[in-house]
Amino acid sequence: MTRRCSMTGKRAQVGHNVSHANNRTKRRFRPNLQTVSLLSDVLGQTVRVRLSVSGLRTVEKRGGLDAYLLGARAETLDADGLRLKRRVKKALARKVPAQPAA
Repeated sequence: MTRRCSMTGKRAQVGHNVSHANNRTKRRFRPNLQTVSLLSDVLGQTVRVRLSVSGLRTVEKRGGLDAYLLGARAETLDADGLRLKRRVKKALARKVPAQPAA
């Protein structure tokens, strides 16, 4: 499992620790990843995802897991996120049948 946010794609960055004498040593800035259970209204169940805390705030800001997934671009989601997006789209299509053109 990679250290990457499932929703926002945020992952580790590389930088330097800089001492008072301006000596630089390499270091990694890792995202604050948490495994959380989010409720999917369309699927009617909770879904466990591994995402960063900033990603969790973004999901809540966009109106929940379903709304975030339906509006998210495929480039930002990882394989698990894309799989979940497809499940939500299928469940939504089953719940709301297509309306005939008038």
